[in-house]
Amino acid sequence: MKFRSDRDILDLAIKMRAVVKERSGTFIMNDRVDLALATEADGVHLGVDDLPLESAADLGGPSFILGYSPETDEEAARAKLRGASYLGVGPVFGTSSKSDAGPAIGLDVLKRRVVSSGLPVVGIGGITAANARSVIDAGASGVAVMSSVNGAADPAAATRAIADALR
Repeated sequence: MKFRSDRDILDLAIKMRAVVKERSGTFIMNDRVDLALATEADGVHLGVDDLPLESAADLGGPSFILGYSPETDEEAARAKLRGASYLGVGPVFGTSSKSDAGPAIGLDVLKRRVVSSGLPVVGIGGITAANARSVIDAGASGVAVMSSVNGAADPAAATRAIADALR
């Protein structure tokens, strides 16, 4: 929703947070600490060009979850000291969902970032039922998917296939 007004994002986020909380889930806002705080989100996920982790931690407080997407091994290694709770690392495989995602990093880079960060890592980018298990085997705690579910003829079946591959 990068091209929607702050008000539109806030209104939708408030509705989403209510649904997530009703189901005892965790609500994480992407990129926007201000909207995360305004919606009483559990945390925020930031990239290297967003508000610095240290500032987000100061604003959110000790229980505020901070996700971070490092672009280098060095950023991954420093993330925990800077306040990150978890990392989103990718694109592990090629992706067309995010135009500025860059080239695939592969499983070896994912593994290095898992080890160097000392944090839970979620692999993202080009994840399918066919390759999801390899992401976990490389040390990731989980996977994030978009195209393989949203672009599927049967999104529920695609989700089940990925879940089955992870079991």
